[in-house]
Amino acid sequence: MKKRIGFVGTRFSGLDGVSLEADKWSRVLEEMGHEIFWFGGELDKDEERSYICPEAHFQSLDIEDINGSISNTYQRSPHTTDKIHEMKKAIKEQLYEFMARFHPDLIIAENCLSIPMNIPLGMALTEMIAETALPVIGHHHDFFWERDRYLHNAAGDFLAMAFPPDLPTVKHVVINTIAQKELAARKGISSVVIPNVLDFSKEMPLNGAGRDAFRKDFGFQDDDIIFLQPTRIVARKGIEHAVELVRRLKDPRIKLVITHSSSDEGLDYYNRIIDFAKNQGITIYFINNKLHDPNQYRQGWERIYTIWDVYPYADFITYPSSFEGFGNAFLEAIYFKKPILVNRYSIFIADIEPKGFRTVAMDGFISDEVVSHVKKVMDEEEYRGMMADVNFRLGKAHFSFDILRRDLKSILASFFGVNGV
Repeated sequence: MKKRIGFVGTRFSGLDGVSLEADKWSRVLEEMGHEIFWFGGELDKDEERSYICPEAHFQSLDIEDINGSISNTYQRSPHTTDKIHEMKKAIKEQLYEFMARFHPDLIIAENCLSIPMNIPLGMALTEMIAETALPVIGHHHDFFWERDRYLHNAAGDFLAMAFPPDLPTVKHVVINTIAQKELAARKGISSVVIPNVLDFSKEMPLNGAGRDAFRKDFGFQDDDIIFLQPTRIVARKGIEHAVELVRRLKDPRIKLVITHSSSDEGLDYYNRIIDFAKNQGITIYFINNKLHDPNQYRQGWERIYTIWDVYPYADFITYPSSFEGFGNAFLEAIYFKKPILVNRYSIFIADIEPKGFRTVAMDGFISDEVVSHVKKVMDEEEYRGMMADVNFRLGKAHFSFDILRRDLKSILASFFGVNGV
């Protein structure tokens, strides 16, 4: 039976991980016959199915003011408390307007009940759930206890209330088993693990003409070897390791390409990477200003490129992150059958590596063995092809849309019964 499903979050726009995963969930749910609607501070969705609430954005001036007032202190002023409640009331009124306009049977809360980037939004949604008993899936990508910047704050009472809330009509979904255990230990809340996924049902064909066009448009030579760092420029992405790897490989044809900007986390690390690369004698190619959201179009380009147009023409993927909630770039690399360097972050060790994926693995630093392994991968085509084929097969078995479809159907059945989905 067709259901009306509303996604609620701070932002559903662009290429951030939460927006991308929400898009995947919405695609699968629509394929299952359900209708999708959107509530957020920034949206790039169908206007007829969207409700934009500016106060819900984590970059609204009021929210930034609140976050600044409660960070790195244990004391909150009465003014800040009042402002949080005022914002909560304003957002809750708009949530009820969203409900009245689109009449959702189910809400999917995308990370807004787990990471407190907008505390009033989490509180407003929690109160609305308690007042309506509406079925809700809390899709949790990150929890506040996983981020150092939330360890010292003056909002512990609000975090305990809403991040996430323990309510009878909320079913919690996490993206890795470590988060599942931590949520149970810290808050006594059970959850289901649904990992991030990709549509492995179809392989992406390589286009020789597209490769030539890509290299021409981005200024690369035919014999250049592209090492792709498909991440934002933030400290936990470990980009300095990719720079060091390129230096130690001592091949002038290797070009280190970074796809994203520093985004919402400032320029300190970006400037550090610029200085480090300069000291190492390595040029970094930043291409974020040439990549576009696939749902949007910018005038003046002969060809429009998205992140998905870059992967096919990369030769090697660097992914030396120290922490990831899951690892979308890992899935994307194996989907495009590219060899990949992975820093063995905790979720990789717990949930991905045991599946048998073939990678160049590092443990916090670039060792001689890592450099030798990368050289072997680049020099031996048969070995490289074996790694790619094994990884694609494992990705299809464990992280495909089929897995997501099965798990969502099970959760919906728990709300509406087997005959109700």
